[in-house]
Amino acid sequence: MAYTTIDDPSVYFQIELYTGTGSGVAHTFDGDTDLAPGLLWIKSRSASNSSAISDSVRGYDKAIASDYTGGEWTSKLASFDSDGFTTTGDGGTGFGATSYSGRTYVAWCWKESATAGFDIVSYTGDGTVTNISHSLSAVPELIIAKDRDATSDWVVYHHTQGNGKHFDLNNQDAVATDANAWNDTTPTSSVFTVGENSYTNPDSRAMIYYLFAPKQGYSKFGSYTGNSSTDGTFVYTGFSPSFLMIKCTSGTEDWWTFDNKRNTYNVVDEALHASDDDAVEVADSLDFLSNGFKWRVDSGARNATGSTYVYMAFAEAPFVNSGGVPANAR
Repeated sequence: MAYTTIDDPSVYFQIELYTGTGSGVAHTFDGDTDLAPGLLWIKSRSASNSSAISDSVRGYDKAIASDYTGGEWTSKLASFDSDGFTTTGDGGTGFGATSYSGRTYVAWCWKESATAGFDIVSYTGDGTVTNISHSLSAVPELIIAKDRDATSDWVVYHHTQGNGKHFDLNNQDAVATDANAWNDTTPTSSVFTVGENSYTNPDSRAMIYYLFAPKQGYSKFGSYTGNSSTDGTFVYTGFSPSFLMIKCTSGTEDWWTFDNKRNTYNVVDEALHASDDDAVEVADSLDFLSNGFKWRVDSGARNATGSTYVYMAFAEAPFVNSGGVPANAR
C-alpha cells in the first residue's frame, strides 16, 4: 500500500477557478490552508491569452508566460496573500491579463516547501559550468529554467530523459540532446549543475529555476508508453491526481495540462496547453483514478502506440493516507 507523509495535498497545492471582473478581487483558496503562493500560474480558459506566472522570489508584481520567450513584465496582480492572491483593477485583454471581465480563468498555485519537494532558486548567470545550491534536501527530478531578462526558451530537465537532454516548455519540440544545458550532470540533494549554455546559464542575466522532487502520495515525475487505444495506458502515481501535465518526447506536440477543478468527474476533457496561448481545447482524454490516471483516447499528443510521454502530477488525495485510509474513486 502507498503511504504518505502528506495527508492533505491542499496545504501545498491549490487550484482556483474564477471569472474576471475587470476590477481588483481577492481570491481565497478553499479550506483553512493558509497557502501563501510560492508559484502562481494563471491562464485564461475562455479566450486566447498568454499565461501569467509569478512567484514569491521574483515578487507578485513580476510575471513571465510559459508560451512566451521574452523576459518578465509587470504583472496584473495586486498581492500574494496569506491564503490566496489579489488581482488588480487592470482587467484589459492585453498580454498576461488575469481579470478581464467575463473571461474564465484557472490559477494553479504551489507553496514553496522542502516538505512538499518544491524550491525556487534565483541566480545571475555567469556563462560557465556552475553548481547552484537548492534547499530541497532531496534530488530534484524536474527543473524548469527561464531567463528573466531576455528572449530565451524555457528549458526543462526531466530525470527520465537524463542529464544530457532537455525540453522547451514554450514550444512543441521533441526532447533535444544538449550536453551544455545541465553539463551532463545529474542533480544531487544539495545542488544542480548548469553548463556553458545561453538558456540555462547566460552570462550576467537573471535566471529563475523551479525545482521539484517527488513525494510519495503527493507528487510524481515519470513517463509512460502509449497504446493508441480508447482502453488506454494506465499510469500508477500512488494518488488521485489534482493536476497533470504531459509531453510527448519524440513528436512535435504541445504540453497538455489537466486538473480536477475544470473537470470534477470522468472523462477528463478540458485541456490547456502550456506551450501556446490558446483557450481550452475540449476533447475526451483520460480518467483520474484513486491511484493514477488512465487514457481514453487514441492520440499522438497523448497516447500513441510506442511513443514515450513524460509527465508531472500532483495529488488531490494520496491512494492511502498515513493512517491507512484509502482514497475514494471519482
